Amino acid sequence: MVLLPLIAGVIALLSACASIGRPQGGARDEEPPVYVRSTPGLSALNFTSNKLDIYFNENIKLDDPGTRVVISPAQKQMPRINANGRHLFVELQDTLLENTTYTVDFADAIRDLNEGNILDGFALDFSTGDALDSLRISGMVVEAATLEPAQGMLVGVYDNLDDSAITTLPLLRIAKTNQLGQFTIRGLKPGTYHVFAINDVNRDYKWDRSEDIAFYPEPVTPSVEDILVTDTLASVTGEDSIVTRLGVRYLPNDLLLTWFNENYLSQYLKDYSRPDSVRISIIMAAPADSLPELTVVGGPADGRRLDLPDASKLQHSAKLDSLTYWLTDSAIYRLDSLQIALRYMRTDTLNQLSWTTDTLRFNYKAPKPDKKEPKKRKKNDDEQTDSQDVKLPEIKFMDLNVGSSSQEVNEPLVVTVTEPIATIDPKAWHFEIEEDSVWKKLPMPALMPDSTGNLLRYTINHAWIPGATYRISVDSATVTTPYGLFNRPVSQTVKVKDADEYSTIIFRLTSIPDSTRMAVQILSSNDTPVRTVIADADGVARFDYLKPGTYYARAFTDRDGDGLWTTGSMADHQLPEDTYYFPKKINLKKNWDITNDWNLDETPVDLQKPAAIKKNKPKTKDKSQDTDYQDFDEEDEMLDQMGRPGYDTRNPFDNSRKRQGRTGNSFGNGAQSGNFQSRPLR
Repeated sequence: MVLLPLIAGVIALLSACASIGRPQGGARDEEPPVYVRSTPGLSALNFTSNKLDIYFNENIKLDDPGTRVVISPAQKQMPRINANGRHLFVELQDTLLENTTYTVDFADAIRDLNEGNILDGFALDFSTGDALDSLRISGMVVEAATLEPAQGMLVGVYDNLDDSAITTLPLLRIAKTNQLGQFTIRGLKPGTYHVFAINDVNRDYKWDRSEDIAFYPEPVTPSVEDILVTDTLASVTGEDSIVTRLGVRYLPNDLLLTWFNENYLSQYLKDYSRPDSVRISIIMAAPADSLPELTVVGGPADGRRLDLPDASKLQHSAKLDSLTYWLTDSAIYRLDSLQIALRYMRTDTLNQLSWTTDTLRFNYKAPKPDKKEPKKRKKNDDEQTDSQDVKLPEIKFMDLNVGSSSQEVNEPLVVTVTEPIATIDPKAWHFEIEEDSVWKKLPMPALMPDSTGNLLRYTINHAWIPGATYRISVDSATVTTPYGLFNRPVSQTVKVKDADEYSTIIFRLTSIPDSTRMAVQILSSNDTPVRTVIADADGVARFDYLKPGTYYARAFTDRDGDGLWTTGSMADHQLPEDTYYFPKKINLKKNWDITNDWNLDETPVDLQKPAAIKKNKPKTKDKSQDTDYQDFDEEDEMLDQMGRPGYDTRNPFDNSRKRQGRTGNSFGNGAQSGNFQSRPLR
């Protein structure tokens, strides 16, 4: 019995030795690794070795170095990069160029091994000649449509100012954006440059039309200026003293690039099928602005055009990339096999659209009847036929669905069918409103075809009275399809929601660019548009009959007046339409009216989008190792409710909130949150 406590103590000791955890009693490590020394040294000259050794004050690890670490000039062969303890090793595979400044930019790839603290913006410069090119350009890249920070996007410059350089030459000097979308391009010679950002999918360091791209619309000339830097020093007694020293500032440090995609896709026939006897489906690889021609080849209908109204009804997607032809000629759709010549626009080897013709075969075989159905017994001639045994032919009806029992005040009533409509008798449709328990007849609104080309969807537009009850009735056999089906009688009672179930949001926009039409969107918590309104001449955008809930808002400059956000064009040197986010969350309750004054330029572009709907959030810890990891969701929730304040604890470079000042930082990326030109010069 005396041994029991001793055995228990030994087991507890062994368990403690085998358990790996954070040491207790010490302060938590919140600091990233610190650079100690390297070969070559910082800004070394006449360095000709292809091997680099860098040492830090603690054990480190590299996060995805093949993607995050960038070397300028761009390397054709991937360098070898690895970490072991406190040592980081880089071996360049390309032959070093003479009299050239090299930059190895680690972006945010370096973390400490234990806590995952990120060393952001560390880079090593050296020269193979007697001089080091030291100028820099800094800024930020965001997605044009959503203002999301562009994480890990390639940013670079050309000293060749020809428009064709971005498609024909590799970028001269490069960098990558960090988690905040910030970048610094180092090692620049004096001169003038064009600045671009691309998501270089094929790693050729130039732009292909299918890749995302951003460009600064004006040439940029980097420079450097002397500044006085203020530091706070703590003495051994704990007293603080303020000292100033001479520093430098690299300009420009506030470029804002907004990336977009031209939505370019090669056009070709992606798929085709015949899902049943009366439908032919054509799927194209890209949106189209013209329709194909379909001609029957061979057989009794040889030469017959199927794309004409007397042979088919066309159902299509809004972008004309998905086409369904409902065949209406029975002599054609009863054929088990159809051979069709399809003439359409296809992208050729020169990336130009040209007409081409493919001959396609569409087969359809009707399913066999169910063999499990019991056979009927044959009757003898002397057996009397019972009238109850006679089975009448089954009548097939089309499905006609008219609205639902609950109707939104500001939306049309939706009518759906299962087959295209051939004929319709408008006199057989009846529209009534209930007043004092009595149905009162109203003029029947028009049945409108779907605006996107859906043959199976129609709408009824009416100025619905909130809280009122309507009834829509359709007589039997008054709507027919091309295939001989007709409708059953329909009667649908519709209750319109009461006005006090809704709320209203009004935005009063200021700082609108001159003579610019502004479109305003209410967004859901998923950052998707709920409704779009064009602001009036006074900058007022009103959203009536909104359901209670949580909303956000954005606006964009609707230059072409189509009510849709329009992307940019490299060929036309056209930037995408500018986007703005309302920087606060909007909590809407029943029967509320909210008016928001919205100064479009009051909040810096990189701080406009509320963090609650931002997808590319920076992470300052390694989530896989840190059980206390968090990415500031709670803090951002509070900031979104209050509006963005004059500081940002997440910014690794600076806490200032100057909107357009050129107060860059000589360390790290040099770029600062809240410190970018609100819009590039047009």
